Amino acid sequence: MELWMIGTKLVLLLYIAFCFVRAEGSSIDLAVLTFLLYFCINITLYIFKHTTIKRLLLIGSICMTVAAYSMVHPIFSILLPLSIVELAAGFIEQKFIRLLLAILPIFYLQEPFQPIYGLVAIFCFMLYSVTTSFHYMQVKDEAQMDSMRKAMGKLTKRVNENTEYIRQSEYTFKLEERNRISQEIHDKIGHSMTGVLFQMEAAKRLLETDPGKAAELLQNAIQISKEGIENIRLTLKNMKPPTEQVGIHRLKLMIDDVNAKQPIKTVLTYEGNLDVISPIQWKIIHENITEALTNAMKYSQATLVSVDLKVLNKLVRVEVRDNGVGTDTIKKGLGIIGMEERTAAVDGTMIVDSTHGFSVTTLLPI
Repeated sequence: MELWMIGTKLVLLLYIAFCFVRAEGSSIDLAVLTFLLYFCINITLYIFKHTTIKRLLLIGSICMTVAAYSMVHPIFSILLPLSIVELAAGFIEQKFIRLLLAILPIFYLQEPFQPIYGLVAIFCFMLYSVTTSFHYMQVKDEAQMDSMRKAMGKLTKRVNENTEYIRQSEYTFKLEERNRISQEIHDKIGHSMTGVLFQMEAAKRLLETDPGKAAELLQNAIQISKEGIENIRLTLKNMKPPTEQVGIHRLKLMIDDVNAKQPIKTVLTYEGNLDVISPIQWKIIHENITEALTNAMKYSQATLVSVDLKVLNKLVRVEVRDNGVGTDTIKKGLGIIGMEERTAAVDGTMIVDSTHGFSVTTLLPI
């Protein structure tokens, strides 16, 4: 804003200098002195930030301009409106009153200079109003930007804290799970193995003196060993999650990751008995869905992608469909060829369709 005011005053000074040179019988020395005084006062005006000093300098500029009008040349009167508008802005909010104050000296000027003074007064008022409004908007935008930066900083800090909390929670959960497994092995399997060891030691000592009792102890040891092995099998079975839980959980995590990183919304739906899907089929499903989503993000220009997994009587059907532009001719690149080869490896079929958007359907036999 200050640059606009300084630029306007320099333009007015140049115009005065042009008019002054053309005028006859004018004192050049006084004119140069007036130029220097006006320039120094107005440069100082924009250096100081204190309101009272700025107002005193504006009053000094107005007084100097009036003196120059009376003593040097009437053309110096055109410097008056901008100083009046700047001074009035600190006391009066109504813009119309500021304009009246800037135009008011026109009635005290010599008649030949009244038209140009009126034009300059209106121009200075409009320029000051526009630059002031722009300055306020700029300050407001900067304040909003600062507020947004602070909010983003807080959100980033909160996200980092949540990430750290999740990491610590995962680590604590792993420790608790390891402790639980260790305790379960100690309680169930450790006691069984200790019993077996006692039985076998006792049988070793009775092998020569009482073979019948030694055989009985060995049989007990064998039975305890069988029970221990069964406990190990049951413990591992309970620890290992079902295949369908691992598969669908990984699929959900992948969809959530895509939604977090890509602007296209991806929706996952599934139904049927997921337990019948084998691990190799889950691997093919994940790889095909990943490839189809990658193609949709690159080429489809879609806003929505749906991933539908259905387990039917004889087969597993997985469809990835987007609402994008589609294509008239389907060119099978390495991605689609790779999906077809993976699907064919387990006697499955893959169908590509581009009539309504673009869809890739994987059919795997049960």
